[in-house]
Amino acid sequence: MAAPGGKFFIQEKLKTPAKHHESYEQLWETKWKKPAEMGVYPFMFGTASDFDPVVKELVSKNFKEPYNWDEYAKVYFPQAEHLKSIAEAAEKAGEKEKASEYYLRSSAIYRISRFPAPRSDVQREAWKLGKEVCIKGLGMRPHPVKEVMIPHVHRKEDEGEHIPVYHLVPEGASKDKPVPTVIIFTGLDGYRTELSVWMEGWRRVGVATIVLEIPGTGDCPAAASDPTSPDRLYSSLFDWIDSQQSLDNKKTAIWAFSTGGYYAMRVAHTHANRLAGVVALGGGCHYMFEKEWLDNVNHLEYPFDLANTLAYKWGYGDDVEAFKKEAMDKFSLLNDGTLDTPECARLLLVNGTEDEIFPIDDYYLALQHGAPKEARFVTGIKHMGEPASFFIIIKWLYKLFGIEADIVKQMQTLPFKPKY
Repeated sequence: MAAPGGKFFIQEKLKTPAKHHESYEQLWETKWKKPAEMGVYPFMFGTASDFDPVVKELVSKNFKEPYNWDEYAKVYFPQAEHLKSIAEAAEKAGEKEKASEYYLRSSAIYRISRFPAPRSDVQREAWKLGKEVCIKGLGMRPHPVKEVMIPHVHRKEDEGEHIPVYHLVPEGASKDKPVPTVIIFTGLDGYRTELSVWMEGWRRVGVATIVLEIPGTGDCPAAASDPTSPDRLYSSLFDWIDSQQSLDNKKTAIWAFSTGGYYAMRVAHTHANRLAGVVALGGGCHYMFEKEWLDNVNHLEYPFDLANTLAYKWGYGDDVEAFKKEAMDKFSLLNDGTLDTPECARLLLVNGTEDEIFPIDDYYLALQHGAPKEARFVTGIKHMGEPASFFIIIKWLYKLFGIEADIVKQMQTLPFKPKY
């Protein structure tokens, strides 16, 4: 660990359980109610009132850890289907704006149903249905988001043939006037359906966006358990960008969220010559796999069983103990030499100093290896250091691309405010 005495920077907090792990009722009241009312992560496109009937039923049935994921997920379906039916009726009546809103509100319910990862049959169905209503809602907006199936030309035989991404290009982009691109790497639980919330804000400042999932999550075709699979994945992605005349491949940046930060740090080294800049927000690279850390994270900041969800994401299924035993040797960017690679794209590391999901120790470690990097830590704030971190990152990306715009106006596109 990076702190003096071989300890984590938040060592004294590792043994203190968060109240939201006591029950779903405490999860809602102490952690989720406020962001639901604000329409922000993880409730993008959602409203607190939409969740009221779901919350009431989960509380009345005293849901608590360990969750039966099928039984948990089922509770959300009637409300998601109800909102979808309103959207369908509005669409049939030609009320496009209303239909779009209600499809997206339905997607928010399906999202929390499959959250944090579709590990059960019902959660997998929620993921499938949530995708369907989300892209319908996004596709009905004045500036529709499109789903693109990018050929995974560098794949191995056991990997998927296509990379599903959400894509939005500003009007006027062309071969003669190509635009910069921000590629958004999603996290452990927020997929392209959620992180699409950032796309409209970037469009307004003349930047194209591509949103895709990281290995082991969503529909990512890369092998979850293969440490080298992201290298092939991103080679295929960059090759496709090179073929798009409306995108300036000399102005490609990555903004990775949470677990996606691990992949951002890797790709900044493996594909340095194809990137103008990389931002790793709230990620990790080495100590995130430390057994002592993983032994404690299930009762800390994350809303559910973080170690189990990470084990599932990295291809271990339910074998959490095997993940804890093997992950550092297999996936550490220090142990595999990535951090000491001499070439690295311009890389900005941002996180909150009190992060209880991935230790801030990993960013201190990264600064001590390989090429120089940039860093900005938000003091006294937990995972990802938001919302202050968003302003730090957007300002950095504006400068990278030579953009002059009002960051506040871009941030105002994030919270969901229902009209109907």
